[in-house]
Amino acid sequence: MTSVNMEMPEEMVSFVMHSGREEQLKRNAMILYPYVYDGIISHGRAAEILGIFKMDLIMLYGKLGIPYIQMTDDEIEEELETVKELGEKLV
Repeated sequence: MTSVNMEMPEEMVSFVMHSGREEQLKRNAMILYPYVYDGIISHGRAAEILGIFKMDLIMLYGKLGIPYIQMTDDEIEEELETVKELGEKLV
């Protein structure tokens, strides 16, 4: 671990400075999330950085309301239709 000096609104200090292990993990995971979302790093790499298993990170994000699969309803319907069509071709 290393220490980093950050500028932040004064009102945030109490949330950051007096957090336990679980809160620190959530904070650090949320700091990494924009990079995961943008495809700069994978969930697996983010988990490595945090020192946890990939599945644990996916579950943590899920508990925070962030889904592992980022798809719209239309995209899901399109994928299901493709799977259905491929299944019919195999029969």
